[in-house]
Parts: sequence; structure tokens; C-alpha cells
Amino acid sequence: MWFFGKNKERKVIRPAGRILRARFDAAQTTADNQRHWLNADSLSADGAASSDVRKTLRNRSRYEVANNSYAKGIVTTLANDVVGTGPRLQMLTDDDNGNGLIETEFMNWASQIRLAQKLRTMRMTRASDGEAFGILSINRNLNSPVKLDLRLIEADQVTTPWSVFGPRPVLSPQSSALSSSNSCLKSEDWKLKSIVDGIEFDEFGNPANYFVLKNHPGSMSNAAYYEYSTIDADSMVHWFRADRPGQSRGIPEITPALPLFAQLRRYTLAVIAAAETAADFAAVLYTDSPANGEAANLEPMDVVPLEKRMATTLPDGWKLGQIEAHQPTTTYGEFKNQILNEIARCLNMPFNIAACNSSGYNYASGRLDHQTYYKSIRVDQADMALVILDRILQAWLDEAILISDYLPLNWRTIRRYPHQWFWDGTEHVDPAKEAKAQEMRLTNHTTTLADEYAKQGKDWEVELRQRAREKQLMDELGISTEKLTTSTITETNDEEQ
Repeated sequence: MWFFGKNKERKVIRPAGRILRARFDAAQTTADNQRHWLNADSLSADGAASSDVRKTLRNRSRYEVANNSYAKGIVTTLANDVVGTGPRLQMLTDDDNGNGLIETEFMNWASQIRLAQKLRTMRMTRASDGEAFGILSINRNLNSPVKLDLRLIEADQVTTPWSVFGPRPVLSPQSSALSSSNSCLKSEDWKLKSIVDGIEFDEFGNPANYFVLKNHPGSMSNAAYYEYSTIDADSMVHWFRADRPGQSRGIPEITPALPLFAQLRRYTLAVIAAAETAADFAAVLYTDSPANGEAANLEPMDVVPLEKRMATTLPDGWKLGQIEAHQPTTTYGEFKNQILNEIARCLNMPFNIAACNSSGYNYASGRLDHQTYYKSIRVDQADMALVILDRILQAWLDEAILISDYLPLNWRTIRRYPHQWFWDGTEHVDPAKEAKAQEMRLTNHTTTLADEYAKQGKDWEVELRQRAREKQLMDELGISTEKLTTSTITETNDEEQ
């Protein structure tokens, strides 16, 4: 083999002997696996999740969630477990008074815009649509000094308008944003940036602008549905799970389960239809005589009406029998459980939570299955805090600082706002055992009060101050905490015995 350089050529001499080529069974195409791997492709992440593919997946996923009780319950339960009653903010700056003021005002504002409800909607949307969008905008009608609001939009509205509705606009030489005009400006010197279905990326691969239709494509509004707005990336919240490098848009998280939902639906309908068919036949006339035998002649498939509580006679050689309705079959329940278990697996949800049925579980099995599920929830909460909540908090502080006499003056010079988010804690199956384990961890200093309270979704400083006030009031009223502790321990031991 010869290689030619710029000014010289080089000859590569291969060693003598046979060249070994590794073989993988999974890479072989045979008559047995050819149909199984027929749809495998080498498309890129954005090529595989094209606009048409995502639209089909969204429509089918929404249909299944809207009409399948299991799908609706799984998605709703997931949103409730991840978001709960909503996140709570704790500022960690050195200004304790300022921290308390920021926390109080932010939570009051969050309740005004119903932030917890919108976060639950975004979590459900990410499961059924694959991605959730929110625009940080100004709402003058808010009953709050800060008029910032989070307006949710569906993924259908974020699209490249000129690829569907008209000519393609170009970049303006004075601005990096795309012109919102639907007319194609003639200039070969202007250069378009990378655009992936409604998202414009800069040269570093960061989202720069989002193109949002003013009306939903499926809206029945009489307004012009092809009009769109260009939203700056700083004002757009886009939350999705990137399963592949370079993926720009999300696909529904329940995509692998959509065929399983269809199988579950078809099998249930087939069982019901078989049971109804068997129940529709009150009785059947049959004979053991051979064809053209001694039995009386009857018209095949003839219907004989039977009256209630009446005795009757049958033709010669014929017997009366009933169809045994063996429905549902003995494997019906097992089949549904296995399908539901496979459906919930793509969401890291255990079967007993997906089916809302723990009859086949023991204590150890329930704890073991829930560990993976709760870890997945913590991952979702951390991702939501980074992508959504931190962005919202920064935008809220930027607006709040501009309001005179609203925040302390020293907060205008702070560049970093250390903080953390608290979520609802998970209830333990056995509170007594968990309390003992918590006491042991605190005694041997392997945990802190901050960590233990955080597991319950509580702020340790707030809880300790509340506990101090309670203890002070109990001392004033002459209530001994030692007696309460002793009686509580005695009742617990009696219950365990």
C-alpha cells in the first residue's frame, strides 16, 4: 500500500501472515435475524428524531395517556413524586436577614404564578411529549411586586416556520437574529446559522434563538397560524432528556412502551369479546350421530327461542349443552402484570407503583424496588433544579433588584447567590425503624441534621428554631419533655411486642 504526502511518497510494508478480523455474532445478518434488524439505521440523533417522527410519537403518546388508565396514572404519579407540592428555596449567603426575605418573597411569588402546578405539567409533558417549553415573560396582572411569569407552550409551537409555511428568511447584517418576515430577502453575503426544527444554534452549539408559532398548529383559532415570534434563548426554558450526543429535541419518554400499551389494550378487548361471545349463547343443540344418521333433521345455525322457567323437549337424537365461558383465562392477570412491569421499566418505576398494587410484595422487595425509583426521582429533581429553577430564580432576582426598596441594597452587588432547593420527603414504610437508624447516624456522626431534615424536604434552621420555640413554651407551661419522651418510647415498645 502506498501513501502520498505533500512532497514525498511512503511505502508501508505489512507484516507477513494472515490478517485476523474479529467477528461479532450481533453484527451478522442472517435469515433468522434479518427482519428483526430491518429498521436499524445509522442516522444522527437529530436525523432519527426528525420533526415528522417526533410529531407521530407525540400524537400517539398523547392519545395513549388520554385514553389508557394505566398510562395516565403512571405519568401523573411520576409528576407527583418528582415535584410533589413544589420545591422550596433556601438561600445560603452570609446575610441571614436577606436570606429570609428572599425566601419569603420568592415563595409568595411562586404561589402567585402556581409554579408547582406548572412544574408538574412540565414533568408530565416531558414524559408524554419528550420535552417541555416555558417562556419567561412579564405579566402585569400578577398580584406581586415582581411581574415575571412562566408561560408554558407545547412542543408543536416550537418549529421552523419557513420550512412549512413559506420562503426561508435570512440573517440581517445588523442583527444576529433571524428576520421574522416571511419574505425571502436576496443576499448571498448573509450566512445562516445552524437551525434544528425551531432552534437556532450559535457557532459553539449553544441555543441562540427559538422560533415559536403564535398559535398552535392544531388550534381552531381564526388567526393566522403561520405567524411566529423569535424568542431569545435567555427567555426560553427548554427541558428534555438527551439520550444521544448532539440531540437537540426530545422524544416521549414512554416511546418504548407505546407498542406495549397497544398490546395490553388489544388483549383486554379480546378477552372481553370472548367472554361476551360465550355469554351471548344461552344453549347449543348438538348430536353424537354421524351425518345423515338417525337424528332428526334441523337447519344448521338455526336459532331456537327459549322462555324462562319452561320445560321443553328436544328433537330425536339431539342434546342440549352450554358454552363454557373460560374468560378471563388463568394467565390473563399474569400477562397484564408482566406487560405493566415492562412498560414501567423505561421510567425506572417499580411495578407496584405503576399498577398501584402491592399485594404480591413483601417488605424487603418493596424497599429494594423503591431504591432505584427514588434515585431516579432525585436525578430528575436535580436536573429540574439546574435547567428550570435556577434559571427562574436568576430571572426573578434580576427583576426584583430593579424594584426600589424591595430587596436590601447590598444584594445589588452580589454576583453569586448560593442556594439550594428542598423537595417533599418520601415517607418510610416503617417509621420506627427509620427513626432508630436516624438516631444511630446522628450519634456516630455519620450524618447531620441538615441532611436528615433535607430527606424530609425541610429546612433544618427553620425546624430547629420552631423546636426551640416549642420547648420554651413547654417549659413555661410546666410540660416536661422527658416525660413525653419516656411515654413515647414505652408506647413504641408495647406496639412492637
